[in-house]
Amino acid sequence: MSISKIAHSPGHLIRRLNQAAVSLFLEEVGRAGYDLTPVQYAALAEIEVAPGIDQATLAARIAYDRATIGGVVSRLVDKGLVHRGTSSQDRRAKQLHLTAEGKRVRNDIEPLVEKVQQRILAGLSVGEGEVLVKLLYKAAEASNEHSRAPLRIDDE
Repeated sequence: MSISKIAHSPGHLIRRLNQAAVSLFLEEVGRAGYDLTPVQYAALAEIEVAPGIDQATLAARIAYDRATIGGVVSRLVDKGLVHRGTSSQDRRAKQLHLTAEGKRVRNDIEPLVEKVQQRILAGLSVGEGEVLVKLLYKAAEASNEHSRAPLRIDDE
């Protein structure tokens, strides 16, 4: 049986690897008793390094769609992990801060997230994994402007 050309196309392979990455994340984090998605984790991690960040900037910094970041934040608020307050400079903007529970959860699952990263690269040698990550970063940067949610780390 022959394999179609798509089986070796970058987009198809990236989609397959993303499916595996999400599955591994949910498995590791769920096994430890946490109910978080990769996007929710990314939001927690970014809010931790940028306390008081607004939702639009958060979306840009984790390369997530601005139209749906509100739902992600709402779920984190409902779980008691994030506090959403009104900005003193712009009453329309919502400032985000981790709660004490949010900080605890973020710290607790950090080793699990690291384990997921190792499992994603399990079929590769250490050197191959390092090269793959560098190449993925390079490709993601080169195509950033074509994304429906481009990464913007300088949005303040």
